[in-house]
Amino acid sequence: MIVYISLIISLFVNILLGWYVLGLLRKFFFISQAMSDLFLITRAFQIFTKSMLTMNSYNGEPIIEELVHRVKEVNDEMESFRDVFEYTLDIELEEELNDTENDIEKDPQEAI
Repeated sequence: MIVYISLIISLFVNILLGWYVLGLLRKFFFISQAMSDLFLITRAFQIFTKSMLTMNSYNGEPIIEELVHRVKEVNDEMESFRDVFEYTLDIELEEELNDTENDIEKDPQEAI
């Protein structure tokens, strides 16, 4: 009789733990998606500010240069978090952003 009761309790506890782990995984996936989106948005903003710095009307503007520097710092910090939440990163979008950034660095006037 004690064996049956302990088996039922064990089964009930395992079901509860499985439900709890599933909830944690859903939250982890949501956080992972949010971090990936945030990283890609700030990366796109960094590329935009770099391209804006190369425009003739903003060329050498110290505020824009400071903005580019600050955005790069934010992206570097987010890069360390991205290593943890890498599971939902949109690889194609990141490659497109890298290509855009490389185009800006090669010929800034043509990329604009």
